[in-house]
Amino acid sequence: MNKLDEDLYRYILDNSSTITENWLALRERQIGSIYSVDSDEGVEELLWKQNTLTIKTVTNALLEDKTAFVESMDQWATLVAKSRVESDTPIYEVLEALNKVRETYWGFITDYMLQDDVEITKETIIRWSQLINRAFDQLNREFTVQYYLLTSERLRAQQNLINELGAPVIPIVDAIAVLPLIGEIDTFRAKEILDKTPIKCISKNVSHLFIDLSGVSLLDTMVAHQVYQLISTLNLLGIQSTISGIRPEVAQTSIQLGLDFSQVSTHGTLKQALAKQGIKLYEGN
Repeated sequence: MNKLDEDLYRYILDNSSTITENWLALRERQIGSIYSVDSDEGVEELLWKQNTLTIKTVTNALLEDKTAFVESMDQWATLVAKSRVESDTPIYEVLEALNKVRETYWGFITDYMLQDDVEITKETIIRWSQLINRAFDQLNREFTVQYYLLTSERLRAQQNLINELGAPVIPIVDAIAVLPLIGEIDTFRAKEILDKTPIKCISKNVSHLFIDLSGVSLLDTMVAHQVYQLISTLNLLGIQSTISGIRPEVAQTSIQLGLDFSQVSTHGTLKQALAKQGIKLYEGN
């Protein structure tokens, strides 16, 4: 590192607290935002620590050995992305905050270059501009990558939970379970039910599954067809099925479509279906 770069490096790190103070002073009131000026002390302390790391990371771009910059950038991107995902901070707010950090950072460099005892050539200024702006751009890119990966992982986890809750096989007594279907069943959910239910039944050693349709908001012929396929699959696996909650008009339409439920035990309610097997539902006061 030449002396000019080293002097600037030391100047920025020595003034990192002041740079962070100036950056925090730019905040405005933003309801529900981590960057709001009225955030509590814990949030402000978090922003202080993270911005200090931001300044250190960018300043490491002045070093000849770029290893320190890359390592610091990876640490920074992972830390900040995780924090912003957990606080549900929109990505545009983060990028806007980073732009303000850049402006504040450059303000200090400008003050440094205007000092009477500092002589800097145009070539040095251009080189610093390229190094520092490239560093900020790399931070922006690395942050967006980590933010995308974390939000995608969260969405997958949420979708898996939704899928699990969308077709829950609930054991009630030995080898007997209930599949309560609730809400709208679209093509995607119907496929999930058809694919996952037999696997769940086998893993839970279910020999008799009660499929309750009374909570399905729209019980059309598509749903009836999927239920028929599910029952056929379960039958091939040696698992008996009982249906409750199917309306007469749907049953009639299903027969017209060639979906014969005559070999399947059907009941108006789940309570009636279970009672037929000698199972009584607990009813509270």
